[in-house]
Amino acid sequence: MGIREVLGLQKRQVLVFVVFLGLSQVGTESARYFVAEETEVGSFVANLARDLGLGVEELSSREARVVSDDNEKHLHLDLLTGDLLLNEKLDREELCGSTEPCVLPFQVLLKNPLQFFRAELHIKDINDHSPTFLDKEIILKISESTTIGARFLMERAQDLDIGSNSLQNYTISPNSHFYIKIQDSGDGKIYPELVLDRALDHEEESELRLTLTALDGGSPPRSGTTLVLIKVLDINDNAPQFAQRLYEVQVPEDTPIGSWIITIFANDLDAGNYGKISYTFFHASEDIRKAFEMNPQSGEVHLKSQLDFEIIQSYKITIQAIDGGGLSEKCTLLVKILDINDNPPEITMSSVTNSIQENEPETLVAVFSVRDQDAGDNGRMVCSLQEDLPFVLKHTYKNFFSLVTEKPLDRELRAEYNIMITIMDLGIPRLKTEHNISVQVSDVNDNAPAFTHTSYTLRVRENNGPGLHIGSVSATDRDAGTNAQLTYSLLPPPEPHLALASLVAIDADSGQLFALRPLDYEALQALEFRVGAADRGSPALSSQALVRLLVLDANDNSPFVLYPMQNASAPCTELLPRAAEPGYLLTKVVAVDGDSGQNAWLSYQLLKATEPGLFSVWPHNGEVRTARLLSERDAPKHRLLVLVRDNGEPPLSASVTLHVLLVDGFSQPYLPLPEAAAEQGQGDALTLHLVVALASVSSLFLLCVLVFVAVRLCMRSRAASLSGCAVPEDHFPGHLVDVSGAGTLSHSYQYEVCLMGGTGSNEFKFLKPIIPNLQVHDTGMNVL
Repeated sequence: MGIREVLGLQKRQVLVFVVFLGLSQVGTESARYFVAEETEVGSFVANLARDLGLGVEELSSREARVVSDDNEKHLHLDLLTGDLLLNEKLDREELCGSTEPCVLPFQVLLKNPLQFFRAELHIKDINDHSPTFLDKEIILKISESTTIGARFLMERAQDLDIGSNSLQNYTISPNSHFYIKIQDSGDGKIYPELVLDRALDHEEESELRLTLTALDGGSPPRSGTTLVLIKVLDINDNAPQFAQRLYEVQVPEDTPIGSWIITIFANDLDAGNYGKISYTFFHASEDIRKAFEMNPQSGEVHLKSQLDFEIIQSYKITIQAIDGGGLSEKCTLLVKILDINDNPPEITMSSVTNSIQENEPETLVAVFSVRDQDAGDNGRMVCSLQEDLPFVLKHTYKNFFSLVTEKPLDRELRAEYNIMITIMDLGIPRLKTEHNISVQVSDVNDNAPAFTHTSYTLRVRENNGPGLHIGSVSATDRDAGTNAQLTYSLLPPPEPHLALASLVAIDADSGQLFALRPLDYEALQALEFRVGAADRGSPALSSQALVRLLVLDANDNSPFVLYPMQNASAPCTELLPRAAEPGYLLTKVVAVDGDSGQNAWLSYQLLKATEPGLFSVWPHNGEVRTARLLSERDAPKHRLLVLVRDNGEPPLSASVTLHVLLVDGFSQPYLPLPEAAAEQGQGDALTLHLVVALASVSSLFLLCVLVFVAVRLCMRSRAASLSGCAVPEDHFPGHLVDVSGAGTLSHSYQYEVCLMGGTGSNEFKFLKPIIPNLQVHDTGMNVL
């Protein structure tokens, strides 16, 4: 193909590239997108939603992301439209250099469920670089004896563009000795060859200056020039000869700068200046010139800059040996860079979830990719987690891994996990990279409240003030947040008639219990009810506990005297025979106390008596007995004041007044009360008449009483024989006084109190046993 045909082909090049999608099957073929370099940021690449067969809403809900292999954000996915847009201007030469095609692999990551789509972005070249010569001046030494048609391979120009935009042609400035011929090296590179068209004459012209122009195939084409200086030499018939055509050497990438690499040697059979050889790099790229330097006299190659296997794995260097006569020979030096483990593994997080819910099955926590720029075992990696964690790593796609839960988590056992992901290569020494992920376990309401005790016993003293704090219940909930916020309440009692709400209240937030009104031990000694604790979760969970409220007695009831009755219209009068022996049971004071315990323990005391030494009161049972024998000098009437006191703090008491009438026998008529006896001193004569009259009346009265008693006894005996039971065992009738039990007589007595009308203002009271022949235990006397 001639130069004109090449130029015509260049004019027919199209600079506008159409971006298209070639996605067919995920996992087997990659979707291919094409875009020209230097395209503006935000330019449309493709509609990814349509190409993937997904709706825009699904693309957004599945959190689609674009992840590139080199961790650079070249592309941006608009989740609102599903369009794939350029995120930055792309420079093909910077990204791929001379590699063709220029491909940037990337993946489209979809979550829930996890899915990958492999794709490639192909960067099309545009003509944005001109051809350049590394040397601004090329010096050729050509012998004048060189025959016509001799070829001289020139240094090629460098063009960073590729394809039709790359270097396409060379031209030489007009001259009478040389023309340019294009030489194809077979690897897609063309080299200019300077062909001798007319013989040189050192004596005629010892030096020629020509301009070499390199042209690319762009439209319009770009060009670069260099000066070619041709020095015409005298005849030199021996060219240098290398010991070998190919030199190979292996250099570790961590070799220090300035280190010796290899020594190249060539021999020239000529003598003198024609036999002196100098060594140079021939057609060396800029990368070679930066990395290595050559001693032109000794042929030693030294390291000029630090090597990096991850950038360039090998260098192919052409070395030219030129003798003093201008003859030259070339050999090849192949420098292979040996990889060392100098790059730790890299980890790129594509998706991280910092909070997961407890009790959920396998849950995706994170998606990440790993890579190691080293090669061989230095680039092989192992991913691991620390032990005893309920998480596992799964290899999902290529170099992508997912971190998922191994089993449902329990926030109450552990609320936070610090997961250390370790990526370690297999090089020597092994390098590793660690990445920490903190995962919070969010709470669900899976724990019911638990009371600190299954039952509570509270005590409150009666007569408490309204609103008194009587105790607290407490419950805990292993959940968190609102799921652990508790509300306390009183549960309905099993007895619907119990007005619990009027007795006790509970604070819904603190669980404190309050008595709503004063409690009375005598009415209510104990109260049992249940309290509930419910959390504020959804659904709410609850539990309950039993509360026993014991009302403690206070000494708020004074002793109450049952016998003798103090509300009778006439005072109580007891009859005492003058023949009574010491210790004779006159009567018994019977009292009760509404309190309990020691507040109801009663003691009796003779507080005041007309004759202090005549009577005594037993302190524990209230029995009133004679302390000595009666004499004629003892007054016929006595008044006793008995004090009944409980054992409370402070003690409460009551008193009762007893009137005692001394008689010769139960047939003797009653004497006047002490107030009437005061009138007897008016005269002895009147006294005698009164005694006679009283004796007559008493005899008549005693006869009536005996008849009445005999009739009653007969009636009772008949009734007892019919019923078979003379004494009631449960409750005494209203006209009887029970004086049995603690603090009473040692034997049971039953008395019937009879009130009879008399003359004047005085009333007499008779005490007789209901069951005849009932004996007093310590006197042996029968009471009629």
